[in-house]
Amino acid sequence: MGFDMMFGFMGFFVPVVMVLIFGLILFQIGRGVKQWNKNNNSPVLSVDAQVVAKRTQVSHHHQNNQVAGTFTTYYATFQVESGDRMEFAIRGTEYGLLAEGDRGKLTFQGTRYLGFQRQ
Repeated sequence: MGFDMMFGFMGFFVPVVMVLIFGLILFQIGRGVKQWNKNNNSPVLSVDAQVVAKRTQVSHHHQNNQVAGTFTTYYATFQVESGDRMEFAIRGTEYGLLAEGDRGKLTFQGTRYLGFQRQ
């Protein structure tokens, strides 16, 4: 009788967890499409800005208890004349060329970084 109850619970629990995982994946895809569409409908802006911070995020991917790959994401934070700050993911080649304190024209579209021209 105890086994029947356990299998009944698992027969209910496993499909519920699978539906939740599938729903979470669909939700994340929806958020990405929504942000992409919002960026596409935003104007391209070029504003005076200063580089106030740089950072990296390193992620490791494991396979068979060994590191299978390492990926680095580069970020730069810009401060505009109003005092607002915006952080963008940027390419590694641009990350290496930027220094904190650099001033110039920041070009972006929504949350999409398009470039920085140092002055």
